Amino acid sequence: MKKYKKTIYILPLDQRRFKLLYIFSLLIILSLFGRLVKLQVFDASDLQKKARLIQSSKTTSFKKRRSIVDRNNRLIAYDKPLYKLWAHPKYFNFPGDSIKRVRSIEEVAKKLAPILDLKDEKILLDKFNNKINGIELLDKISEEKAEKIKNLQISGLDLFKYSQRYYPQRELYSNLVGFVNDENKGSAGLELHLDNQIKVFNKSNLIKRGGDGTPLPDNSSPGDFISDYKSLGLTIDSKLQKASLNALTMQVNKWKAKRGFAIVMDVNNGQILSLVTVPSYDPNKFWQYDSEFFKGWYSQDLFEPGSTFKPINLALALEEKIIHKDGLVEDNGKINVGGWTLFNWDKKGNGFIDYPTVLQVSSNVGMVKIMQNLDPIIYWNWLKNLGINKNLETDLYESTAGQLKRKDLFVNQSIEPAVASFGKGFSISPLKLVQLHAALANGGFEVTPHVTSTFKEKINENSKKQFFSYEATQIVLEWMESVVDKGSGSGVKIEGYRIAGKTGTSQKAINGVYTSKKVCSFVATLPVNDPKYVVLVVVDEPSNSYAYGSTVAVPVAKEIIESLIVIEKIPPKTKDHEMIVKKP
Repeated sequence: MKKYKKTIYILPLDQRRFKLLYIFSLLIILSLFGRLVKLQVFDASDLQKKARLIQSSKTTSFKKRRSIVDRNNRLIAYDKPLYKLWAHPKYFNFPGDSIKRVRSIEEVAKKLAPILDLKDEKILLDKFNNKINGIELLDKISEEKAEKIKNLQISGLDLFKYSQRYYPQRELYSNLVGFVNDENKGSAGLELHLDNQIKVFNKSNLIKRGGDGTPLPDNSSPGDFISDYKSLGLTIDSKLQKASLNALTMQVNKWKAKRGFAIVMDVNNGQILSLVTVPSYDPNKFWQYDSEFFKGWYSQDLFEPGSTFKPINLALALEEKIIHKDGLVEDNGKINVGGWTLFNWDKKGNGFIDYPTVLQVSSNVGMVKIMQNLDPIIYWNWLKNLGINKNLETDLYESTAGQLKRKDLFVNQSIEPAVASFGKGFSISPLKLVQLHAALANGGFEVTPHVTSTFKEKINENSKKQFFSYEATQIVLEWMESVVDKGSGSGVKIEGYRIAGKTGTSQKAINGVYTSKKVCSFVATLPVNDPKYVVLVVVDEPSNSYAYGSTVAVPVAKEIIESLIVIEKIPPKTKDHEMIVKKP
């Protein structure tokens, strides 16, 4: 049977259609080429930047804070290096394995569990949850454990180093040093106030990241700290700080007081040897406490100093020569001023008494009569000159300026200078009171309370402001010494040591009205033969009605002074020894 071949006739392509296809294809090619040129040439720089932002991040923010140490180099705060452990299962590979081999998650978990002290590997396995990239396994891994993980040399595991602030002394320094928050930012105390002196900046590092933003495993060490061996040194002595805190805590608890404050300061240079407040808190667990705990109330809150200001007023009276060393004043227990009747604390009179006795019995009436001899204008100018209504420039919390009545009120209303004579009608911070008593102790010169060893006073040493004359301060110190020898401060007496002091018990005013709530205080200077230290104790709102400076604050001061004598190796002196203080 004869086979026939099928003939296919090819018709020529329509020229018009061919041209359209050709032009369309050419336009597509030209568009793609143009797009390529735009991406490769014109947009190359921007695309490169975007890629870098996705694939890596440049760290320029600080990662570390300097350590804080006391004057004996004991650690108060430091950065504890910790690590985050990231896993990338698709890269899991053990040393000696071929490049293509990928280990299972179970095999890696088995090696990690003992190092991380995990009894059950399931804890790790549950973290993966079928993910193969960017898994954060654990946080807060210690440096020791991190080193062991590194030694495993398992590909696909990445350790990210960071720091966490740690306070080994816990409550001992919290009200002074403060703390940093979860973002490593100073949030209270010196950590906040001196933040720029404490934080350390890293060199710029590039951290490689995957498309999901997680760190990629490589040999780089992003987050490594630069070398910085400096620390913030404090003038505080940890032993004295602990003794002060223990003594104050015991008394605040005993009297069920609202809070308490105690400070020891060098009267010649303003260096603070101890500064404690109660209640305190653990800065390692700051989130467990109310924000009220974080306040430096010793420089930010004000109180009426009461009788602890009487020695300051006597120094003013001596300077203005309205009294002399051997003079007397009549105290009949009460006095009428501008229609107001003012009493002694016990409402009893003491007859004709000398000025040491005015302090010993804490005579309000005696002080009113003394200061009535001083022109109110001069008196107000003195208080202003002492900086009652000014801020203290210190390295502690920013201080609150004291409150002093307007000059016209003080001058024209006789009750104002009268109550100011025994420390009422104006208010200052406890820190300001310490400064003024330091001036009484050092011959009359202003010093600035401070806690950092690098603190420099702005005033030149040779031109420091002088509040009082040397002669006036020595007389007042002797009078204050009599308060300890045979007055309300006798509870602080320590055999062989000359101590000057003054108690204070002041009613608290709330919304301009005096209440039954009290502030009990005691200020001491020692040794009188060579004044070097001032000690102030303030206990706010002790609960019992028989709470006074002599019963509440004095016992705390005595314990602190006893510790101070041992720590500073202060030699004993008796009153028979000649005073060795030299006139500046």
